[in-house]
Amino acid sequence: MLSDPAQGTFDLGIESAAPQVRLVAPTAGPALFEAERPGAALAAVAPLRVVPTDSRVLFGALDGVFAALEFGALGDEVFRDLVLARVVEPTSILDAGRVLAGLGRRAASDKTMRRALARCAERGYRDTIAGLCFAHARAGGDVSLVLYDVTTLYFEAEKEDGLRKVGYSKERRVDPQIVVGLLVDRHGFPLEIGCFEGNQAEKLTILPVIRQFQARHGIGGMVVVADAGMLPAANLAELDDAGLGFIVGSRATKAPIDLESHFRWHGDAFGDGQVIDTLTQFPAAMGIEWVASKLFSW
Repeated sequence: MLSDPAQGTFDLGIESAAPQVRLVAPTAGPALFEAERPGAALAAVAPLRVVPTDSRVLFGALDGVFAALEFGALGDEVFRDLVLARVVEPTSILDAGRVLAGLGRRAASDKTMRRALARCAERGYRDTIAGLCFAHARAGGDVSLVLYDVTTLYFEAEKEDGLRKVGYSKERRVDPQIVVGLLVDRHGFPLEIGCFEGNQAEKLTILPVIRQFQARHGIGGMVVVADAGMLPAANLAELDDAGLGFIVGSRATKAPIDLESHFRWHGDAFGDGQVIDTLTQFPAAMGIEWVASKLFSW
């Protein structure tokens, strides 16, 4: 053991550090920058401790974005605090006070925050914010191309109600949920939002949100981008009848070997209605029965 006094130590050429001592301070007398008096009595200082901290810089940055989008036109500071708290940590209104305290804000009472939520519906905050978002998007570009997608938000509730219902969950949960559809511009900035029952099929949400967006801002032609699950043939037909273009996102599939050969020698650009004849060759040893089984297996 190194602590054995009978065992020698290596001379590493390192000078020993000064021993640690307790923090001391004058009991009274000199000010902060005044020279200490000789022989002044010293008293032990209490050990250092960590005091609570908050993220006021984060709140200030988020508040700056809130103001830059001109959401301050609502004139509701309690609503602003609730919005910024949800951005930092999506939690319940009962827990919003804890999040705001971490941001250096004094939260309003529970009743005051609930009255703020009631004002959202009474004063049409959603319509006002949608108009401000549209103005911001138009100022920085255009809305000729929009993208749509949906997500699900679950609730830790035991029973369903008129809106929160059990349905297909993207998080594979069995709790009551709602379906939220979001329409954004090409840069991902939100333009329109829709809320639907938790058991609503995704493909039935896109057209109501697009029609709501068009009616709100009086927009005609634009191109809608969504994945194939939300753009079945019926939805494509309605978009086409409304004079809207569309782009359907789908997984890239590998072409059969005969079609791959055509792509290699002639390219993969095709005209509207163009038909390509290909010939798939099978080894003669496989027989007609094997070919037929493969064809009917599709």
